[in-house]
Amino acid sequence: MRMTSSSTVAVLAVLILAPVPSLEGKQESGTAPHFVFSCEANNDLYVAWQQTSNVSVPRYGSAAEAVEAAPPGAGVLILADGYPDRTTPLDAEMFKLAARKGLRLYVEFPSFLPETELGEAREIKWERGVVSSDLFGPSLRKMRILAIHSCRFLPVTAENPLAVMAKVAGYDYASFGLPKETFPILFELPAGGSGSARVLVSTTKLSQFITARYGPRDAWGPIWRMILTWLQPGGSLPALEWLPTVRPSYGADEKLPQDFETQSLQRGIEWYFKAPLLVHPSWMAKYDKPANREEPTAEWPYGHRIALMPNAEEGVGDGSLGVLEGFTSTILLDGTQPLRWWRRDDCNGEVAGTLALAGVALGGDRYLRVAGNIGDYIYFKSVMSLGKRADPHDPAYGLFGWNDVPNYWDKMEGFGVYYGDDNARGMLGMMLAAAALKTDRWNERLAKGLVANLRLTGQLGFQPDRLDTEPLEKNGWRHYFDSREKSLAPNYQAYVWASFLWAARHGGCPLFLDRTKKGLGMMMEVHPKDWVIGMGEGARAVRMGEARMLLPLAWLVRAEDTAQHRQWLRQVTEDLLSVQDACGAIREESGDPASTAPLIPSNDAYGTAEGSLIQRNGDPATDLIYTANFAFLGLHEAAAATGDRYYKDAEDRLANFLCRAQVKSEKHPELDGAWFRAFDFKRWEYWASNNDIGWGAWCTETGWMQSWITAVLAMRRMNASLWDLTSQTTIAPYLEKYGQEMLP
Repeated sequence: MRMTSSSTVAVLAVLILAPVPSLEGKQESGTAPHFVFSCEANNDLYVAWQQTSNVSVPRYGSAAEAVEAAPPGAGVLILADGYPDRTTPLDAEMFKLAARKGLRLYVEFPSFLPETELGEAREIKWERGVVSSDLFGPSLRKMRILAIHSCRFLPVTAENPLAVMAKVAGYDYASFGLPKETFPILFELPAGGSGSARVLVSTTKLSQFITARYGPRDAWGPIWRMILTWLQPGGSLPALEWLPTVRPSYGADEKLPQDFETQSLQRGIEWYFKAPLLVHPSWMAKYDKPANREEPTAEWPYGHRIALMPNAEEGVGDGSLGVLEGFTSTILLDGTQPLRWWRRDDCNGEVAGTLALAGVALGGDRYLRVAGNIGDYIYFKSVMSLGKRADPHDPAYGLFGWNDVPNYWDKMEGFGVYYGDDNARGMLGMMLAAAALKTDRWNERLAKGLVANLRLTGQLGFQPDRLDTEPLEKNGWRHYFDSREKSLAPNYQAYVWASFLWAARHGGCPLFLDRTKKGLGMMMEVHPKDWVIGMGEGARAVRMGEARMLLPLAWLVRAEDTAQHRQWLRQVTEDLLSVQDACGAIREESGDPASTAPLIPSNDAYGTAEGSLIQRNGDPATDLIYTANFAFLGLHEAAAATGDRYYKDAEDRLANFLCRAQVKSEKHPELDGAWFRAFDFKRWEYWASNNDIGWGAWCTETGWMQSWITAVLAMRRMNASLWDLTSQTTIAPYLEKYGQEMLP
């Protein structure tokens, strides 16, 4: 279902509570249902039903009071006010009274059930909700997957449950059925188990579906349709209406305001300040507290920091302490999401670039000032630039560490892991920041970074996908510089090549261009069948790779405008745009477009690695952290490099989609203006497989997507390209100096 408006009234998700298959017990057809609630006044289901029915519905503070007051034959909803810390107080006498009055009960997170043993409450890890019955009707078929975020449930044995929690692979449906271990979350007590009362039990709290942002939206209408109709069979039930607390800014077909791109840019930039994501000095005690660090584990070998959102009242930083990475994909019970509590070089460089550019495009000294502070932090103050990376005798000299969390490879020296791609994106952001701020103070450090990456690039034009401190120190940089190894992984290589083309243009040694041309040529020889990607993420191989390749191919046309180079750019673009939907979204697809094989091969494999948003080709998801964002930048630069309207039209379609899909939320200002990684462009909702252990469907990134989407929007407003904006740099003397000092 697609929303058609962003206004408070028009965006209401309308879900029809239609009749369900025959249920025991009759109520005169067409009569008004008799519901009695036991819950707090702000319970999501209670509020939604009040608004929908437009009548006053009886509500009581306890289950006993609700059952006592309910008229004979009523449906009583006993909702879990104490969830997740306290179960809902129930006792045998209440169930007996309900039986005598002929009531039907729906109870959540119960403390007691007649003749039923309840286990200790348990929290999910990778389990997802799964429909395990046909009773919900054709609109919610068996094996349908539900997102019941941060679920805490009571283990229980139940025959023929209607829904369960289970670890399953799949996009909309459990691809391999249910595993051996499942946990009922919705079931009917056996006949006679509560006297003669009919009782429908939820072992968790389903009624906070709005606040906790349960998904997908089109599943929760049939769920409540079934539950409410079960409580009052044959009753006349109106449509249940509610406003999602986090939703796209515009509907798929909604008329956009004339200045929608400027509005989107402004909101996207303000997100950094509202979230807040700029580190404030008052946060540092928490940031450096050992309890906020997680040591490396088998599942997450790098170690990381996770913390809840900082209190905005403590202050918002000015950039001098950098910017955090973004929000994780975890959605908590109140609808908030934890922050990924670390600083990364790539994100900081990218954010410096987009803030500086926004300061020029929109006008704003604050953006310019913060951009400059972030640049100074990452290049002159951060451990990611200092330590071994500042020692001319160390093979890591000139590189940028991945983040500032010490680990077992590089104790107290920052994260001793190097990705050329992350180095490149951080440097591209800093090139943009320097140009927008008209400063040369970062040129020397930037030149070192470019040359340091060149000397890890082998004779065929390829870097290792990832390089850790231990092998780098063991082998030395010359080992990689002389290597003839290749990596046909465009997601790791493409932006390194783009940065090299930029360096070659501005006085870098001939190897910047020569090795880039070799690498690009070899990559294009095998496009797309032999393109690969690391960490088992084959699902991203082609479309993400093609999106990444657009930038270096566009800049190769700038460097050497030949028929072959234009043909390469056109070939990759045509393949990528073959999966661009009419709405502008670019559909995710596995390495083999003809394949219908599942990408996650088993239920056990779900949630064990970084991975795709889709389960099979054809799933209507677009990836804004790995594909659409980089396609946006690549198409923009391709249009500028060639003057061909073909690229500009595709860019315009994508811009339209991205502005529509931007997050809108009054309840969660920390998310308003952001973009999530996943978007289902058929449902028009943030939905996909949340399989990725690090960066799942609902994550945000200060760099990667937020930075480059807003940067391109700013460049579109300025009618400028990244290549042209950075044309006046004075970096050449430093490129010459460090090329002579650091290369053979």
